[in-house]
Amino acid sequence: MSHVVWSQWEDLVVPEGFTRLTPSTTPLATSDLSAITFFVPEYMSSKSLLEYSKQMPSLQYLQVPNAGFDDAIAYLRKGVVLCNARGVHNASTAELGVGLAITARRGFADFAKAQQQGDWLHTQYASLNDSNIAIIGAGSISQTLQNYLAPYDVTITVYSRSGANNSKLMTELDKDLHTFDIVFLIMPLNEDSRNMFDARRLTLMKDGALIVNIARGAVINTDALVAELNSGRLYAALDVTDPEPLPKGHPLWSAKNCIISPHVGGDSTAFISRGKRLIEEQLIRLSQGEEPINIVARG
Repeated sequence: MSHVVWSQWEDLVVPEGFTRLTPSTTPLATSDLSAITFFVPEYMSSKSLLEYSKQMPSLQYLQVPNAGFDDAIAYLRKGVVLCNARGVHNASTAELGVGLAITARRGFADFAKAQQQGDWLHTQYASLNDSNIAIIGAGSISQTLQNYLAPYDVTITVYSRSGANNSKLMTELDKDLHTFDIVFLIMPLNEDSRNMFDARRLTLMKDGALIVNIARGAVINTDALVAELNSGRLYAALDVTDPEPLPKGHPLWSAKNCIISPHVGGDSTAFISRGKRLIEEQLIRLSQGEEPINIVARG
């Protein structure tokens, strides 16, 4: 069976008999989209691009370029299969997670501010080494993060709902939280994880602990986090926030002990080749009569 494929890549290799559409040949805002059967919204585009799927009556596969797919669920309908980009962002996101942790622990933000003032700020900060680390989430990014942390002298404990990949069950987290110097969040956003780190759970964290969020902003209760940060008790390094984008003047911008990057975890040069390769492999599978991988929901 042939497919009409829309993606952001002008040089995407498609199987014989497949049709390749791109922003230059078929702008979503001004084109007839009725023939599209395989739709890949542009990476890091706004939610508005998902709206165009409503103009695709022939759509069979909605392939999001993100690992997270919560925004796309609302656009499923009968006959449409939703796939995510599991694996594509492992390297970039895990890399950023380690970078945020080191930045926060070693005081890089303070050094950068001091440099702007021409100040020689010689201060001792905490090391990543000798840290007791929790990783909440046991998926593919979590596994890559564990590999990236392996060269350091750290202890790592992984938690998940299922206990997959030798992780501990989430039901054990609360009794352990007070022991961790660093807590990485890298789980999908769903009704179980939304607001998981609320005021009660944040109070269970060790004084001086760092929470690194490379999952979704709504996993942490923002108001509760701001209160903890401004008390000076906790530290945070956030690639995601709630709300997002974080509006100017929001109290999280000026909270103490907080580093914020603007949701760039997966958005590095490492995405380009990996993202395109996933789509090409998906199309090969379809051309051979097989199902694509990374199916997360069916309409």
